[in-house]
Amino acid sequence: MISLIQKTFVEKRKFITDDELLSITAIAESTPGVIAVNTATYIGYKVAGFFGSLFSTIGVVLPSFIIILIISYFYDAFIEIKLIQYLISGLAVGVTYLLFRAGFKVYKTYEKNWLGYIIIALSFVAILLFKIFNINFSSIYIILIGGALFLIHYLLTYKNNVKEETIEEKEEQNDLS
Repeated sequence: MISLIQKTFVEKRKFITDDELLSITAIAESTPGVIAVNTATYIGYKVAGFFGSLFSTIGVVLPSFIIILIISYFYDAFIEIKLIQYLISGLAVGVTYLLFRAGFKVYKTYEKNWLGYIIIALSFVAILLFKIFNINFSSIYIILIGGALFLIHYLLTYKNNVKEETIEEKEEQNDLS
């Protein structure tokens, strides 16, 4: 979904920038709801205010809601069809590809640092181990832990930068006097 949003609303229509998409993605992933709905709400509001956000949200939710409602009536008979089972397996592969593609696009735009690489590696290993050993651990916790680590890193880095700037300012003032 992120890849589709990026291609449509950043590259083609230019409603938002890559930086805004990164911010939207971070916020949308840390708040309740589907990323497409959160993104549609933001973009709709940016383009046309309150009614833009209202109608863009409805436009994203309504088609899926109608399709899921129809499928739910026929689910038991529907899932027994071998072709549907194969289709669902194929969709899982497609979704995995789209997630990696979106992740790679986001990766290319972020500032690279050692903490980011460590968090990516640890997250990947943790999710893989949870899957292998069938441990029920929500990926939301991994996102929150990664966010907390980056926040701590940012606060420590920012605090050090402020200290260095203050020392440099004091030295400049002493040189002037």
